[in-house]
Amino acid sequence: MAKISPVSIKYKIHARFEAVGPVEKPDVIGALFGQTEGLLGNDLEIRELQKSGKIGRIEVETESRDRKTIGKIQIPTALDQSETSLIAAAIETIDRVGPTEAKITVEKIEDVRGNKRDFIIERAKKLLEGIEGSQSSREISDTLKTASRASKIQEWGEEKLPAGNLSGDEIIVVEGRADVINLLENRVDNVVCMNGTKLPKSVVELSKNKKITLFLDGDRGGKLIGKNVIENANVEFVAFAPDGKEVEELNSKEILTSLRKKIPAKEFSSYSFFSREEESLGKKLERSSNEIDREKLKEALKEVDGSKKVFIFDGDLKTLKKVAVGRAGVVIESEKNAKVVAVDGKAMTSIVRAAEKVGVKIIAAKNFVGDSGEGIEFVSF
Repeated sequence: MAKISPVSIKYKIHARFEAVGPVEKPDVIGALFGQTEGLLGNDLEIRELQKSGKIGRIEVETESRDRKTIGKIQIPTALDQSETSLIAAAIETIDRVGPTEAKITVEKIEDVRGNKRDFIIERAKKLLEGIEGSQSSREISDTLKTASRASKIQEWGEEKLPAGNLSGDEIIVVEGRADVINLLENRVDNVVCMNGTKLPKSVVELSKNKKITLFLDGDRGGKLIGKNVIENANVEFVAFAPDGKEVEELNSKEILTSLRKKIPAKEFSSYSFFSREEESLGKKLERSSNEIDREKLKEALKEVDGSKKVFIFDGDLKTLKKVAVGRAGVVIESEKNAKVVAVDGKAMTSIVRAAEKVGVKIIAAKNFVGDSGEGIEFVSF
């Protein structure tokens, strides 16, 4: 008798039977062979199909209950759908098993290959999730393009300001290096940053020959910086990130939308954005840190960048403390010699207020939140 290969199985017939008296497995299999003989012609004789390997081993389970026998029948086939369905319908015509009356009911025909496909798909998903460092060709291409654009960043002017391509007539001036990188990654190349809130001389000189658009964060600090720059350089337009957002975190669509909404610098200057106290504060930002060595500050900030800490420096930029952001306010208030505070993250209101109390001259941070401190210069890095 030929055997069906498990690989060849396409469908499996699942049936239940009930006999009114005691029967054994051979009785059930004998009924399947004998009582379907001749019903469907020679090509679909169950006995012959099993011999040729188109029907596999027939599985029968029996259970005696209240002088009756009930059980399950499973018939695997390598036939097509229609032939398997005919076999299933044929076995439902059986009315005796052994010496007793019986009834067979087909519950379902299982597509074995469908179950295998489902398993393959689910297993493939898990394997795909487990591939370390995998990227689609499109993701790899996008990563390379982004890295290529960001690599175009260069130093410009005597202050060595991070910049893109400044050869054109229109230039976008942003606050910090992270803003420049984000614009370059989003295909805006004509950009240079101020490296803080204080207006560099190189940008002032640039504004004499180029059309300058200021592109600033959408907070009060951005407006303060805008007012200061417009008063000291030739600025054509001013654009802001959406309220509460920073230029460095905008996507391509937000960048283009913000730049389209730019307004003339003269129009911005005429708005009543600030109270007198804030206008006074804006002027103090320009004067506040004459005593701090800018080159040493630049070097000190390299250590801060990526640390996830708050650094507290004295006037000579010697490190007094390194603390977690959550404890920074309390620690700053205890350091009477603190002159510079650098935050690898957001300078929260608690940090600004603590710094103001002890006479800190500069707060350097990736982002700023809350009120500005009187007499303090804010530097983005």
